[in-house]
Amino acid sequence: MDLNQIHNVYFVGIGGIGMSALARYFKFIGKNVAGYDRTPTHLTDELKAEGIAIHFEDKVELIGLPYLNKDNTLVVVTPAVPKNHIQWNYFLQNDFVVKKRAEVLGIITKDTFCFAVAGTHGKTTTSSILGHILYESGLDVTAFLGGIVENYNSNLIGSGKTVTVVEADEFDRSFLHLHPDIACVTSMDADHLDIYGDTASIEASFREFADKVSDKKHLFVTNGLPLEGITVGVHEGEFSASNIRIENSWYVFDVVTPHETITDLRFALPGHHNLTNALLALAMAKTYGVATDDIKKALESFKGVKRRFSYQIKKEGLVYIDDYAHHPTEINAVYQAVSELYPNEKVLAIFQPHLFSRTRDFADGFAKSLSAFENVVLLDIYPARELPMEGITSKWLLQKIENPKKKLVSKTDLLPFLKMTDATVIVTIGAGDIGEMVPEIKKILDEKN
Repeated sequence: MDLNQIHNVYFVGIGGIGMSALARYFKFIGKNVAGYDRTPTHLTDELKAEGIAIHFEDKVELIGLPYLNKDNTLVVVTPAVPKNHIQWNYFLQNDFVVKKRAEVLGIITKDTFCFAVAGTHGKTTTSSILGHILYESGLDVTAFLGGIVENYNSNLIGSGKTVTVVEADEFDRSFLHLHPDIACVTSMDADHLDIYGDTASIEASFREFADKVSDKKHLFVTNGLPLEGITVGVHEGEFSASNIRIENSWYVFDVVTPHETITDLRFALPGHHNLTNALLALAMAKTYGVATDDIKKALESFKGVKRRFSYQIKKEGLVYIDDYAHHPTEINAVYQAVSELYPNEKVLAIFQPHLFSRTRDFADGFAKSLSAFENVVLLDIYPARELPMEGITSKWLLQKIENPKKKLVSKTDLLPFLKMTDATVIVTIGAGDIGEMVPEIKKILDEKN
């Protein structure tokens, strides 16, 4: 497929974080871009402000005339779209070129030097750090990201044609469409069991991805993963962080590499999981040939990713953090970071489970990780692409949490509840629409304080 012959790109599910990065890219290189999504969000508002036409009803007549020419239109569809979607079926029945997001990324990156970041957790932060390092080092790079990077207020960094950075998403085995030159695997925990069925199938898929990197010196893996590659870790691995200390909420640390020791790196994102993400990005950048001083400066200037341990309020007597964590391992990482930074504060964790199937599959893990927090509030399960499952509810999950200070609260009652809390550190956690509530929660807490 020749993208030069494409004038129009239409997105079915344009509001998704990965889809919107592609939409921004095509808009930037001069294509006509439009799309549909189910509901308006902050992200669709931003895309519309950038000149992209978006509508929210599944009707063919709303598609727009230019995009009904199948000879010069590419249709990009998200895997989350239901099979009975009217617009999607119209494009299929009329022989349009219809591609999944991952297929399009594969086409764009095939003729570039491609960095691919895989893993069930840490993909977005690691690829964002890497994209920032490469861009700040002056490389001709484009980074397609699954989160909004604070430094750029975007999920797209750069507009280069030589080097690309992509998140290699295991959902729906999407990452097998990519052609990585340098890659990393951050983690391989069980997830997406609605797609894979079991842990063995997930691990087999990751091995298949890893095999796409022909030179194993160009594959970096978090220490302990069952893959052949260069190991990276905190206190262990061929690239390892050591002499770690906290100074004014910053990590200051050294990195021992196979060839040198880099001293006194500064990095603002808390939690050992984020140190590992930074190490993976550093290892890939060093292997590509980026100068050590450029890496040090970029790590220090990296401000983080929205909804990844994202500080909303940080002042004396009140801290509010928002995080996208939606798997027990990710919640454990949030707890580790919070307890390290705020050991003597009263912490309230507010969690919105994401997907009925994930809640069912990892209920015991969720219960254990949430029980670590002193105070826990559960919201109802965010269904996303799923229909309800009998017996799988937040009330059922709440019963499994061992912490006595636990409560089920509706979204409607959350803001009044927060007006009453005496917690000094509040953390909102989850991948659903809790992210849309963050500005309201911040406003309530600011007014109270």
